Amino acid sequence: MKKNFRGVFTVMITPTRVDGSVSLDGMRDFTEWQIRQGIHGLIPLGSTGEFLSLSDADRRSVARTVIETAKCRVPVLIGTGHEDTREVIRRSREAEELGADGVMVIPPFYSTPTDDELVAHYRAIAEAISIPVMVYNNPATTNVDMGPELLARIAEIDGCDYVKESTMDVTRVRDIIRLAGDRMTVFGGIMGFESFVMGAEGWVAVASNVAPAAMVEIFERTAAGDYDGARAVYRKWVPLIQAVGGQAYVGGSKALLRHMGFDAGAPLPPRLPLPAGRDAAMKALVDEFGLRFAL
Repeated sequence: MKKNFRGVFTVMITPTRVDGSVSLDGMRDFTEWQIRQGIHGLIPLGSTGEFLSLSDADRRSVARTVIETAKCRVPVLIGTGHEDTREVIRRSREAEELGADGVMVIPPFYSTPTDDELVAHYRAIAEAISIPVMVYNNPATTNVDMGPELLARIAEIDGCDYVKESTMDVTRVRDIIRLAGDRMTVFGGIMGFESFVMGAEGWVAVASNVAPAAMVEIFERTAAGDYDGARAVYRKWVPLIQAVGGQAYVGGSKALLRHMGFDAGAPLPPRLPLPAGRDAAMKALVDEFGLRFAL
């Protein structure tokens, strides 16, 4: 039975210590803060969570920590992407065993699979688990662009119930809805408010790592039909949303959180901390918006 995921889901950072090890205490505190701030859902081990830089043991520990801390108060989807379909299946089964509500799966990002191979990839994953799959289209990072027509094909697969559409073209939201109908629920990736206006039911957001309540307000105002109010909130927060866009999605998010009072640690290699000038700009944003981390 399809679960009803809706709203703003934070694609979470992974807190680390000075030596680069994962801070599970930090992960617990960050999860709790997100929920208290009113976030609708959580997605650890996505790109912002630096999943490619974590060991299997660390990935499992992060997933378990978020699921156990959330205690079913909000849905938790686990990022389980990999180049090898068999490994995605293994990770997705593990996520289900840990109690995840769903998985988010980026396509193979090196082999440049054909459309038929992508359909087969997602079918094999969906058939191996009983929790929903959120398909993740992010051509800027994966070398694979799954357009609305292909996503409509994937939507025919039982269990491939959601898509995170991460391009700057919000007409794709319109076209996925037109072609896939109610078989696939669309979440915006980069474009939040714009995707809501086009009919998206949610937003997998980076900016909600640092301002979850504000990003939730944008969604809830839009969902209530208050487009003018939502637009006003969105315009206010655009500088922060842009600050964690592009290549700053990890470094920028962690810098903002550090200036807010949360020890998120540094980005993991090969990423570098922000240069001094950009870090200072992040502190200025924190001060401008009055952002603070407090449980």
